[in-house]
Amino acid sequence: MSQSALIKRILIVGGGTAGWMTAAAMGKLLAPLKIDVTLLESDQIGTVGVGEATLPHIRFFNRRLGIDEADFMAQTAATFKLGIEFRDWARKGDAYIHPFGDYGRDIKGVPFHHYWLRLRQRGRAWRIGEFSAPVMISEFGRFAMPVEDERSVMSSFSYAYQFDAGLYAKYLRRFAEACGVRRIEGKITTVIQRGEDGFIEAVKTEDGRRVEADLFVDCSGFRGLLIEQTLKAGFEDWSAVLPCDRAVAVPCENAAPSLPYTRATARGAGWQWRIPLQHRVGNGYVYCSEHVSDDEAAQTLMASLEGRPRAEPNFLRFRAGKRRRQWVKNCVSIGLSSGFLEPLESTSIYLIQASVTKLLELFPDRDFRACDIDEFNRAMDLEYERIRDFLILHYHATERDDTPFWDYVRTMKIPDSLAYKMTLFRKRGVVVKYKDGLFLHPSWIAVYLGQRVMPDMYDPRAEFIAEDELEKTLSAMRNLIRKTAESLPDHSDFIRRYCPAPGTV
Repeated sequence: MSQSALIKRILIVGGGTAGWMTAAAMGKLLAPLKIDVTLLESDQIGTVGVGEATLPHIRFFNRRLGIDEADFMAQTAATFKLGIEFRDWARKGDAYIHPFGDYGRDIKGVPFHHYWLRLRQRGRAWRIGEFSAPVMISEFGRFAMPVEDERSVMSSFSYAYQFDAGLYAKYLRRFAEACGVRRIEGKITTVIQRGEDGFIEAVKTEDGRRVEADLFVDCSGFRGLLIEQTLKAGFEDWSAVLPCDRAVAVPCENAAPSLPYTRATARGAGWQWRIPLQHRVGNGYVYCSEHVSDDEAAQTLMASLEGRPRAEPNFLRFRAGKRRRQWVKNCVSIGLSSGFLEPLESTSIYLIQASVTKLLELFPDRDFRACDIDEFNRAMDLEYERIRDFLILHYHATERDDTPFWDYVRTMKIPDSLAYKMTLFRKRGVVVKYKDGLFLHPSWIAVYLGQRVMPDMYDPRAEFIAEDELEKTLSAMRNLIRKTAESLPDHSDFIRRYCPAPGTV
């Protein structure tokens, strides 16, 4: 490759979590290429900034950048997260935790849940969650780091973080600027395209400044300033199957020790999140405006706060779906500019990370080969579509018909891809596996069984073990997990020793 073909200038349009995650990764990981990385943002334009819960993948993103975990957690007032608790989803009164870890252990090559199903059909009423270390650790409000020894119960799970997204963006800004990323303050008024091929050549700001680049990364949020307003990438609307289109969010004071999991409680026209941080609790109601007004949603949220509110309610509007193309010409969209899937399973920051990682893997030169662009779009389409199916499952797998909203999602037509997955599980207890896709076997098991999607049969190979031997094996497994969970440090105590936020000790 000739030197003249190399990317020399990257302009990231927009800050927030998406912009600064992109800037931090490019500043650090592209340093040997000596590329000029600039981020352009305006303090006049706010960021969404309510996403506070993550998935375990964020740990590996931070680690790849060389970020110290304890320092990062202290500076973002973070707590640990072992999973998500769902309340009232299949039926009012139901509750289960989707854990970041396994259920039991496979026996003789057969997935554990088939043995659990066998004993359940025989009348043994153990909860599937009793065979999950992160579920039991969560229920006891404990925490300790997982270990690498595969013989230990403590090797069977991972963890993520619950943090202040605004503080995370500021943390990454400091990190990125230390890596040589340059920040420009300004509001874009004009996007300039080349006449011969429509590639973006430069942007102009209100003060008349012209900023040129070879590669543009659109982190401008829902408006998609470059990818949509300029390049007309198109939008694939999924609101028919993910009908929630608004949210109201408000933080409140901590009224109890922080727990190592996020909570999602089903409400009449959507669901409410609870995310415990070191310095406050994040709360929000994600809802469908067709079934509840903004005022009613805010009243529901405010009435359920466990502590005094620390701000006025913040209202957000959105539409579920994704760009038809997330990379067009010399512009890549990352974050909300590329699409939106509601925060039910904390996937927003993961999708930013996936986009950044895939862009680095397929990092272009100034020829911008079609094969690189096509592969990026193919991979990100799969990410979005498979997360979409998993989110729809939560709504569709319900017995609730007590409100028009729940009656709609229970009976709506779902994508064929999800219908196939659900049918296979209902008939045989088999979880469809793919090479690509975020949510793995235990995640699907958690939601299927947690929301009463019970298979008609289990794997016949689960009969190869005598019933009394099987019951003894599972009983010992259950007792060991419980005993281990009970012995761990209190989650709040662990945080105070490991990563206390300034001013919280």
